[in-house]
Amino acid sequence: MKRFFVFFFTSLMTLLFMAGIVSAKEGKVCIGCHKAVTPLLVKDWQSSEHSNNDVTCNVCHGAEHKSKKTSHLARMPDENTCAECHEEQFNQFTKGKHNLGWTSLNALPVTHMEPDELMEGGKGCGGCHNMGVKSEAQKKELRDKGYTYQTNSCDECHTRHTFSKKEAQDPKACQTCHMGFDHPQWEMYESSKHGVRYQMKEMGKLPKDAAAPTCQFCHLPDGTHTNKVAWGFLGVRLPLPNDKQWANDQTTILKALGVLDPEGKPTARLDIVKAADLARLTEEDWQAERKKMIKTCKKCHSEKYARGELEKGDQMIKKADRLMAEAINIVADLYKDGILNKPAHYSYAYPDFLHFYQTGGSYIEQVLFKMYMKHRMRTYQGVFHANPDYTYWYGWAPMTKTLDEVKKIAEGLRCKAKIKQ
Repeated sequence: MKRFFVFFFTSLMTLLFMAGIVSAKEGKVCIGCHKAVTPLLVKDWQSSEHSNNDVTCNVCHGAEHKSKKTSHLARMPDENTCAECHEEQFNQFTKGKHNLGWTSLNALPVTHMEPDELMEGGKGCGGCHNMGVKSEAQKKELRDKGYTYQTNSCDECHTRHTFSKKEAQDPKACQTCHMGFDHPQWEMYESSKHGVRYQMKEMGKLPKDAAAPTCQFCHLPDGTHTNKVAWGFLGVRLPLPNDKQWANDQTTILKALGVLDPEGKPTARLDIVKAADLARLTEEDWQAERKKMIKTCKKCHSEKYARGELEKGDQMIKKADRLMAEAINIVADLYKDGILNKPAHYSYAYPDFLHFYQTGGSYIEQVLFKMYMKHRMRTYQGVFHANPDYTYWYGWAPMTKTLDEVKKIAEGLRCKAKIKQ
């Protein structure tokens, strides 16, 4: 029996050793060819930790592709491929909102009205919202449509083929997706005191151990891959606030998001919001995320200061919602009074923010959408990102101006309607 175990163990080790040699040889063949075909990708890989640990091309791409004619047999690794070695990070990722990028994109009604070229590949909405583990059925559907969708979420932050940890920890790694019209978090961060201190530290003008928070420091603390915030992207939550006026205003915004119908009853979209985790829907979930953020803030600030600053953000949402709800109700009343025709693609005779800018809508509806998706977002996101200019000049001030514009347009439409009678 002892001889059998010795023989078995020796044979097993021999097989594993031989497999390693074969794997290494296959990897060298890939590298030799691709030095001529895609030399810079090879250089990226050579500078990576994968290269230092003999994780060669075939480990991720398989060994079926051996020539130009068999290039279609190369496996495009997805998140599950990465999980074979990085299980902890994969499990963390699946619990965060980055994993729901693809789900939330396809949940929006506007997605199915826009050009396909903006939804797949690395362009338009799909350029960022490709993120998220897809089922085999979803992958097949995309392949059948001829989409060149991205198969892996990990390389959004750890770009191919360096897969650098340092790159993913740099705030500039967040810039591609978190900037622009409706979510200029990068611009807010970069010009905030947090961002400025980080730049000064990089240039050596601050000590190496100086406090200089990055996006990752606050939103992916201690290297976790689970990202989530209390208010969520839409700036709405359940249960509704205790303040009666604010509760009414949030209800109005939920109606404009199509989560509630004009009568205030839940719609099928509430299930979509739940599935895509677009908002915190219980007090416990909201408080859990707020506590996490306070814990992070306490690394540099007192708890009293951190809590107070975050509560200022809450209050700015409340005040912005007051302006927003007033503007929404002005347009809703135009529908109700038959002065403004409901666009054919709307489910209800009520403003629908999840259709974005679409042909068939009116100018006042476009102004209203911009007030919500651009100015309201900047008002409260600016506070939470400690950026005074974005909070006021790009957020609150345009909201007040836009409300006046909505009132003026509505008045004009009512005058035209009266003249026609």
